Amino acid sequence: MRWIIGILINAVLFIALAGYFENSFYIESIGAAIGASFMLAILNILVKPILIILTLPITIITLGLFLFVINGLTLLITEALMGEAFQINGLGMAILISAIMSIINLVIQNVIYDSKKEKRS
Repeated sequence: MRWIIGILINAVLFIALAGYFENSFYIESIGAAIGASFMLAILNILVKPILIILTLPITIITLGLFLFVINGLTLLITEALMGEAFQINGLGMAILISAIMSIINLVIQNVIYDSKKEKRS
């Protein structure tokens, strides 16, 4: 259930960011946003760990900052698999979108988990 909620949150974030960066980031519809979010989740499970292992030396040298590039690359792979329904103009925009999504997801998860902890107490 938590995984599905995460996919829906990312789909809403895709739509919001596409509205904000309308010249550099495009999503065709709500269905395309949900599809892209689902595909990104699958890529994060299957491809991202392989990319992290392959780029471990550069990630260590950059003190983990190269992980932003890996997140941007997974977004670009999602773009390539989605076709015309999901478009990002360049690696820089993909890195910016992934950073914004990471920060917003972190805030949302902290709010949800903090409210669940308070209900238990």
